[in-house]
Amino acid sequence: MTQQDPTPPDIKFIKNGIYRKDAVKTREPKPSWLKVTIPTGEVFGEVRKVVREHKLHTVCEEAMCPNIAECWSRGTATFMLMGHVCTRACRFCAVDTGNPRGHLDVTEPMQVADSVQLMKLKYVVLTSVDRDDLPDGGAYHFARTVAQIKKVSPETRVEALTPDFSGNTHCVDLVLDAGVDVYAQNLETVRRLTHPVRDVRASYDQTLAVLAYAKKARPDVYTKTSIMLGLGETREEVIEAMHDCRAAGVDVITFGQYLRPTHHHLPVERYVTPEEFAELREIGMSLGFVEVVSGPLVRSSYKAEQLFMDKPGSFPEHLAHLDDGAQLGML
Repeated sequence: MTQQDPTPPDIKFIKNGIYRKDAVKTREPKPSWLKVTIPTGEVFGEVRKVVREHKLHTVCEEAMCPNIAECWSRGTATFMLMGHVCTRACRFCAVDTGNPRGHLDVTEPMQVADSVQLMKLKYVVLTSVDRDDLPDGGAYHFARTVAQIKKVSPETRVEALTPDFSGNTHCVDLVLDAGVDVYAQNLETVRRLTHPVRDVRASYDQTLAVLAYAKKARPDVYTKTSIMLGLGETREEVIEAMHDCRAAGVDVITFGQYLRPTHHHLPVERYVTPEEFAELREIGMSLGFVEVVSGPLVRSSYKAEQLFMDKPGSFPEHLAHLDDGAQLGML
């Protein structure tokens, strides 16, 4: 998210998304494999300098992502569109919840495009809060941002990690037709845990339907989803979710460890080991995914650019000219 007007005073919201009077303040001890090193590196330093000087805002910094140094050094960053107030209240997410009352910064698409240009990004992930207060769920705003980025930085690849738009396929078309390279929407968890993990308006089948529609409408665009682990799911349920995603034509899936943002959110049921994450990647690749990124610190946009830069031999014909990157090791 780039600089934008302050939230209007008439918008009321719940800080960090949810508040529960019966919340249990527990502190789960984290295993050694979740320790993060301090971000360093020359390229990272240069990008951070640009971000500071121009007062840019990215999800990478605001969410304190553990992979910020690696991603920025590889020319990848994530921006959150349409403000900080979400109309939904998922129990895993610490984004503020409320009703933005239709407030939208119409200059944001240009601001984001300018940020991409200043940061010299090769790959951009655009995500957003849910905006059920808007007739189109924010699809046109998403599309404008994608188009503007492509206009000023035509070589930059753009991934749109969108809301579900309540299943409205016209909204999906708006984003697809704007020029995205990857269309993503997160399943978040297995079918059994969709509720209570996700807001009641979100649906396991609706997310799969949107991804299936996107793939059918634009076979040349990669589709992608992400699942958090450690919420109480079983191995069999995760494998079932992978089969469901492949049936929907999903090309890429990521797995990462769920970490509780506040004591009002769902507790961590367990910490999944690196070995289990590695096994899931093997299973996923055997099912036919183009790529599976799986590891404790993986977030949905981690190594997002890998499809276009690190996967010799895996590209559709229309992307063959990109097939010149060196292979990089996976988690």
